[in-house]
Amino acid sequence: MTGTGIWDWGEMHGPVRKTLEGKENQNAYLTVCMALCLGVVLSLCLTLIDGVRRNGARMEVECVTEIGLQSIMAEYHRELMRQYNLFAIDTSYGTDRCSKTQTEEHLRSYLEKNLNYEDIFLSDYLYRDFLALSLEQAQLTKVSLMTDFDGAVFRRSAVDAVKADTGLGLLEEIRQWMGVIEVNGLEEGKEEEEKQRIDQEIDAYDGMRVQVEEEEWETLSIRNPTAALEEKRRLGILKLVLEDEGALSTGVLDLDSLVGNRMRRGQVNRGSMGMEEQTGMEGMVERFLFQEYLLRYMGHYGAENSQHALHYQVEYLIAGNESDVDNLRSVANRICAVREAANAIYLLSDEEKQTQIRLAAELVCTLVALPELTPLLEGAILLGWAFAESIYDVRSLLAGGRIPLLKDRESWHYSLSGALDGGLKEDTREGEGLSYEDYLRIFMMFTDKDTITARAMDMVEADIRKTPGNEAFRLDGCCTEMEAYITMGSRYGFQYEVTRQKSYY
Repeated sequence: MTGTGIWDWGEMHGPVRKTLEGKENQNAYLTVCMALCLGVVLSLCLTLIDGVRRNGARMEVECVTEIGLQSIMAEYHRELMRQYNLFAIDTSYGTDRCSKTQTEEHLRSYLEKNLNYEDIFLSDYLYRDFLALSLEQAQLTKVSLMTDFDGAVFRRSAVDAVKADTGLGLLEEIRQWMGVIEVNGLEEGKEEEEKQRIDQEIDAYDGMRVQVEEEEWETLSIRNPTAALEEKRRLGILKLVLEDEGALSTGVLDLDSLVGNRMRRGQVNRGSMGMEEQTGMEGMVERFLFQEYLLRYMGHYGAENSQHALHYQVEYLIAGNESDVDNLRSVANRICAVREAANAIYLLSDEEKQTQIRLAAELVCTLVALPELTPLLEGAILLGWAFAESIYDVRSLLAGGRIPLLKDRESWHYSLSGALDGGLKEDTREGEGLSYEDYLRIFMMFTDKDTITARAMDMVEADIRKTPGNEAFRLDGCCTEMEAYITMGSRYGFQYEVTRQKSYY
């Protein structure tokens, strides 16, 4: 500014110019800073996007694998579940060929379908496959089949079906019953053989010539007081304990085609998964639960299921014969033998009945004048009486009644005269003790575990084969547990490997 008060614009040009130059330098610094920051931020964003893609892909692989395996497990055999409450995948899928490759094909189909976005509405316009996953491999590396370990997998499946609602109180009772039978030898079946031996010795006296006086001989005529009972015994147990033997089931099995025989011939498929067998008390509990499962889902005399291949299935588990009649006859004979031994033990312990037996034997010996015959007749009468009582016992059991394992005076039924009469058709009455089912429990517990299991699998196969579309059903093609190895890749360069196990337990 000059003295005249007028601005000299020339003097102001220098400072203004410096100011403008400073602002330009600051703008340049900001541009460089933004450029550097933007590179870092973009790198961070791209890294985060890549991480999201990788982890999202990993999560999708996990989810798709889980859904695929769950879908496979949902393909359990419906008829097997409906009839026997067992869950297993039929690897034949209704065909005559069992193979895990068919299950692998189903698994691949489910996995590929869940990786596919084509069924999403307007997928070409609204969505983009951010993960770009595709299935590379799906393989079942291990499987567990029902027949593995001599049917142990089948037993475990059966136990799993009933363990939640079956009490263990009955197990202790069964163990006590088995102890009584073993201690007293009730299953040895010696009574019938002993009776036959005694009868032969008595019969040897019949027709014998004995000297009555010095030169006089007489031919003995001795009738065994138990002859009427022996005639009844020869008719067979079923004719004695059933009103109408002709009303029995006529079911017959073709055992050659069933799993039990295939296992013996080594013609079954085998899985590759391990299994730990239960031993000790745990093994006893498992066996008890398995038997309770069989009694619940299989029929027996008095609780038949007309839809099954055999009506008396539990009897088949014990006897193993092809026909219902033969299985029932075998079980009835076995019960009769146990009852005969138990009844003989009671007669030997009852002084009053021993006196009756001795007097009856002495009467016969007096008539024929052979006192040395008394011990033989006593034995024949005792065993004959025990047999008559056992027929009453078996008839009562088959009619739904109960009989004590070891009888007392109150539970004894036949008088000596009623037994030797040989009628054996008296009506049964209500009682306490063991039922027919209880005897089945005992006999199953005495039968080899693997034998029971193989026969149970026979019954399951035979029953399922009776249903439409299951004519070629095989238990050694039923999978209960599997291990899958799955590989998936992404077009962005990622690859994921997953190993998962699934089971119905």
